[in-house]
Amino acid sequence: MTRRIPKLETVSPQLEVIPATPDQLPILANLLELYAHDFSEFHNLEIGEDGRFGYQPLPLYWSEPNRHPFLIRVDGKLAGLVFVKKGSDISGREAVWDMAEFFILRGYRRRGIGTKVAHKVWRQFPGSWEVRVMQANVSAKRFWADAISTFAGSVIHPVRIENGGECWDMFLFESKTH
Repeated sequence: MTRRIPKLETVSPQLEVIPATPDQLPILANLLELYAHDFSEFHNLEIGEDGRFGYQPLPLYWSEPNRHPFLIRVDGKLAGLVFVKKGSDISGREAVWDMAEFFILRGYRRRGIGTKVAHKVWRQFPGSWEVRVMQANVSAKRFWADAISTFAGSVIHPVRIENGGECWDMFLFESKTH
């Protein structure tokens, strides 16, 4: 059964970015399936014989100390996920924070929620950050450029990087607030 997401009027929604617990792994796994489906438009993802994309690193978010999984809730309802980790698989920089995964359900997009979530996360993890976007994902590149520039207080231009035959736009910036 589907439910309609109410339109946000002038009242600001209650936004929560909550650390996910191991017992919430199935919830994250389900959200990751939706994320992978969206992302498969830009990235060659193969669906398994079980009809799922899967996300092999998911258990590592509770066994490795430099990985941090979060659930996003808007007015108490699930609205997405964020995975943060220390170290970049793309640039190889070990001391940088990496926005490993970031997903807002479609019904909550274009309302400023993603920007607010990103800003909360960056304030929680001060230091150097990398946010990468596949060049083919034009709407995500626009979102990240706006969110990062607003956070940084100046325009941050991405650098182009190639890794494993894929081209990325990488935003590099600092979070000085906590």
